Amino acid sequence: MRFRLSFIVASAFFFVSTGATLQSQAQAPKRTLGTIERFDSQLDKLLAPEAKLEILADGFTWTEGPVWMGDATNGHLLFSDIPRNSIFKWTAKDGIQLFMNPSGYTGVTYYGLEPGSNGLLKDLDGNLVLCEHGDRRVSVLTPGGGKRTLADNYQGKRLNSPNDAALKSNGDLYFTDPPYGLPSREKDPRRELEHFGVYRISKKDGSLTLLTTELARPNGIGFSPDEKTLYVAQSDPKNAIWMSFAVQADGTLSKGTLFYDATKEVGKMPGLPDGLSVDTQGNLWASGPGGIWIFSKEAKLLGRINTGERTSNCAFGEDGTSLFVTADSYLCRIATKAKGMP
Repeated sequence: MRFRLSFIVASAFFFVSTGATLQSQAQAPKRTLGTIERFDSQLDKLLAPEAKLEILADGFTWTEGPVWMGDATNGHLLFSDIPRNSIFKWTAKDGIQLFMNPSGYTGVTYYGLEPGSNGLLKDLDGNLVLCEHGDRRVSVLTPGGGKRTLADNYQGKRLNSPNDAALKSNGDLYFTDPPYGLPSREKDPRRELEHFGVYRISKKDGSLTLLTTELARPNGIGFSPDEKTLYVAQSDPKNAIWMSFAVQADGTLSKGTLFYDATKEVGKMPGLPDGLSVDTQGNLWASGPGGIWIFSKEAKLLGRINTGERTSNCAFGEDGTSLFVTADSYLCRIATKAKGMP
């Protein structure tokens, strides 16, 4: 109870103080974070030489799950702060506002350090879809208010903690389910499933299909532009990799193949493979040790946006050429020459 009370007080202080902080920042010069490493000349087609990672806001606990909602003119960014069990909203005009609390846990008892929503995305109707740690489900925020559960169990056993998701053009939703949201993770007594899987929720009938259990810690997920390949990151310090899976005609997955192995970099720089985005040319922008790793579709490492922080995720927004990055306590943005998948 002592922890929870102090947590609420700290959160309340954040909500009160953030507006004033951001207002003063609006008058100040832009702040930037980190550096850009260029490993191949192809990166010049994706990031201008003068590109910088701009800090839009900070002071959060652990940012995750950025998603752009609406169009370039009237849209806004939403992102999770998992420990605060909250979703925040950012616009260029108004800065940061609290969008939703609670976001991922609605229970009445303490539920670990990461109870809130994690990955966020937009469905075909423009509704917000949430991967919820504490309530152990994938849900959608309905237009009239309130949530509807899309999946919370597999064959009668509760999911672990849905982490991140990707939407196929037919409306099918693919998501990962590692143990990170369980208070004691894989050793938690509330755990009901023996595996950590990648699943699909069918748009047609709402059925849930287990697609693979090959990864011990599945995390970030995304489709290639032609939707013939599904990329999945693994946040395992002993096997920090990105995998690719061929998507079959019926929407199931083939056996995975290694896309890139970053295990040797673990410990040298903060962070692990986590969330990812794909641009229209098929390049991957993937959080990993040190920041955002940029790969060609042939798995060639082109460069890295080094944040110097544990970097959780990234998403394209605004007109599609702004990459929003969540890194530890920061929300950042960088202008790109690439354009994100719609």
